[in-house]
This record gives sequence, structure tokens and C-alpha cells, in this order.
Amino acid sequence: MHIAQLTNVALHWREDGDPSGRPVVFCNSLGTDLRLWDKVVARLPAGLRLIRFDNRGHGLSSCPEGNYAMDDLVADTAELLDHLGVRDCLFVGLSIGGMVAQKLAATRPDLVAAAVLADTAARMGTAELWETRIEAISTNGLASMADGVMERWFPPAFRATPECLAWRHMLVRTPEQGYLGCCHALANADLTASTAKLRLPVLGICGSEDGASPPDLVKGTIDLIPGARFVEIADTGHLPCVDGADAFAQHLTAFLAETAL
Repeated sequence: MHIAQLTNVALHWREDGDPSGRPVVFCNSLGTDLRLWDKVVARLPAGLRLIRFDNRGHGLSSCPEGNYAMDDLVADTAELLDHLGVRDCLFVGLSIGGMVAQKLAATRPDLVAAAVLADTAARMGTAELWETRIEAISTNGLASMADGVMERWFPPAFRATPECLAWRHMLVRTPEQGYLGCCHALANADLTASTAKLRLPVLGICGSEDGASPPDLVKGTIDLIPGARFVEIADTGHLPCVDGADAFAQHLTAFLAETAL
């Protein structure tokens, strides 16, 4: 296990593949850790430098007190990539990780040569929606929201499998401070203006049954970016890298080939 001691946070990160290969960086969704990408990483071609990390307040990363801003998450990510000597990566972000991808590409184009924006948007939900969730979790705990989150994350067929229970456990074991801190970041983030100015290769991916960021919402963000392409993975939810890993990896592999330098 690796920990990068950065200016304001200690981030847990992992590297697989070829250390001298093309860097591909993965950024997780709210309530998950770097294991979110296990199935996809296992399906990618050899010769890539595959980097994953836990966002602040998640997994084995440290959990700063107080509310977080999207700028905090982006600064964490940029400092980690600087620490690892990464430049011109393909950055793959899902949900809040996709928002990090958008803002990182806008503010540090030296780090991001191409991006995959999965099940994300320039703005995810309203401030009122997130404040309601924050209040409910603060009062009743994260476990009180778990069943509803599973319904947004996965379609019924996957929720009926034993694997779904593992994802529920991952969610409820997320530090409450970390989860709530990232909820505050989501409540206050609107990246529409900066995302519309992006000029790099972008692939948008969304699960057809995503209950958190439906395909129309995701496509609306992808359409802001000239030349970006959108694909939908049938019969999958908010985490298609989990319940549609074969298709997700195929789309990612094809995009890697399209954007090869």
C-alpha cells in the first residue's frame, strides 16, 4: 500500500501495469474507494501505467475535518499526480470523480491529455437536494440511506446478487465526515462554464439505468464539449464499471487506441 503525504491530505494510491507505460488515472465516485475499478483494470491491455487513489475522506486516505469544496478535491488530485510525475494522462472519472476530471482538465491541461467522463455531469443535483441528504445523514447516519443509494447505483438484477452487499458495506463504512464533506463539494459545484471551454478528446459513458445521473443528464454535459462522444451501456446503473465491466473496458480500450499519441 502507498500513501502520498500531500499538503492538506494523505492519499492512498495504487499503481498497476507498466511503470513506463501510458498513464491512465482513475477517480472514484462518492461512497466508494479505488476497488471500484478492479474489474476494469483487469480487462485493460498490457503496457499501461494504471493509477488509482482514494479521494479524501474515503478508503484509506485521510479524512480532513470540515466541509470540502470541489477545488479541494481537484487540488488533491493535481498534487498527487505531480508527486507521481504524471503528465498527459488519460483521466477516467466517475460521478464526483468525473467532476474532478472536468475541473482538473480545465485548470491543469498539462496533466490531462484526454478524459473519460462516466455517469457524471457539470452539475449533479441541486444545493437543496444535497443539503437534504446532509441533514438526513447527520441525523440518522449513513446506513439509513444505504438502501436508497443501492437503488440509484444498481438495477434490480444486480441488487439481487450477493456482490451488491459488498458495495453496500463499502458505502456504509465510508467515514461519515468524508462522505458529508464531499456532499458539500457537490452541493456547491457548477462546472458548466469551464467544461464548455474544454478542448481535448472526451468520451462520455453512462449506464442506461443510472438512477443518480441519468443518461440525458450525462449526455447534456458531454454535448458541451466540441468533438466529445457519448456511449450508453445497456442494463447497467450508476457504476457501469462494476455491473458492466466488459463493456466499460471495451469502450475504454477503444478510446485509448483513438487517443494514442
